[in-house]
Amino acid sequence: MLVRFHGAAGEVTGSCHEVEANGHRLLLDCGMIQGSEADEARNAEPFAFEAGKIDAVVLSHAHIDHCGRLPLLVRRGFRGRIHTQAATADLLKVMLEDAASLAEMDAERDNRHRSEGRSDHQPLFTREDVARVMKQVQGHPYDVPLEILPGVTLVLRDAGHILGSASVEIRADEASGTRRLVFSGDLGPNGTPILRDPTPVPQADLLLMESTYGGRTHRDRADTIVELGEIFAKAKRDGGNVLIPAFAVGRSQELLYWFARHYDDWGLAAWQIFLDSPMAAKVTEVYDRHEELFDEDARRVWRDKPNPFRLPNLHFTADVSASQAINRVQSGAIIIAGSGMCNGGRIRHHLRHGLPNPRNHVVFVGYQAQGTLGRRLVDGAERVRIFGEEVLVRAQRHTVGGLSAHTDQNGLIAWATHIGGRPPIVLVHGEDDARDALALRLRQKTGAEVLLARPEMQRKV
Repeated sequence: MLVRFHGAAGEVTGSCHEVEANGHRLLLDCGMIQGSEADEARNAEPFAFEAGKIDAVVLSHAHIDHCGRLPLLVRRGFRGRIHTQAATADLLKVMLEDAASLAEMDAERDNRHRSEGRSDHQPLFTREDVARVMKQVQGHPYDVPLEILPGVTLVLRDAGHILGSASVEIRADEASGTRRLVFSGDLGPNGTPILRDPTPVPQADLLLMESTYGGRTHRDRADTIVELGEIFAKAKRDGGNVLIPAFAVGRSQELLYWFARHYDDWGLAAWQIFLDSPMAAKVTEVYDRHEELFDEDARRVWRDKPNPFRLPNLHFTADVSASQAINRVQSGAIIIAGSGMCNGGRIRHHLRHGLPNPRNHVVFVGYQAQGTLGRRLVDGAERVRIFGEEVLVRAQRHTVGGLSAHTDQNGLIAWATHIGGRPPIVLVHGEDDARDALALRLRQKTGAEVLLARPEMQRKV
């Protein structure tokens, strides 16, 4: 087996790794690059491989930085199967359709305002492209070995990151015996609400491991929940609104879970709660259909508390007019809206209206990539540009780190050390400072060879 690294090799987004196994070629993920305008322009560039020569794709989970270029892959000639966990197959359609819709709307808006002589802006992909992708998707259960290509077996294990997220094991039967490549996917922390803890992997000959938070230790989740309650109490005293940029998959559902758990403690009955994301609403329906993947604590909450997805003052805003109406609410609104890094979606409209008001609070509950609006706000920008307009930032800002869907350095090391055979490790899906810190600790802890993936680097298994 041989692995080539095409994406998330020195950065967090754009996950994409090519594997040669038993005479076949497959991809682990085919994700979108996110960040600055220049970063995102790279999504339209040619792949570093010929799409039509890829025999299969294995998708670790449905976040757009892992799946977002699948429509381009299919458009450019890929005709094989896309293998993933069954819940991820359900989420994938929602995620890609939303991304296509946003791309189409952005192209239409740019074309309305384009100068004479400038060529039309084409969306990266369309909803028709997404429909073609979904015809090639095949959903599978966890922990069941499946021969996806002759002599190539796939096992998906729960990664505890979002619903349906998986760590991937690829086994290839070679003359010298069976070789095992393990790709961690994105790993969640133990104790993440709703989800089960990541499943250990028994054996590997090479480990590809994410390193998003490889250089830090998360704050205790219990302390974070206390902090959230304090933010809502202060926002209530200030008489403003609370704006929460949140990823539609995972973070939005976790927030609703905590709202249900602490509905009375936090005085949430006094608020109007808006989930202002058509995609998040659809994702929430998928979560509802896959309760068999929940952990025992979540099952108890669903039994004994208000259903997190049916809180009495929770409003799902599907259409644009309902979203616009929220901005007429001057006080007492908790607004959860996408995108999580503020680089798209409805949160930008709410920030444009809400940032100048010092009574408002903006709560960041997820990773903010370099170059995004969210990162600029977290870093303390006093003015930002939204829809071409300069906006003064006077709202109070809070970065709540303990809700991360990615495990921290200690969690990554604990997961890796459960794998037998002390395999060499290649770190992907992380910025270099995080990867350097994690590599040092892994070498000290395991004695294994640890490398940092670079674009187009290759490694034998």
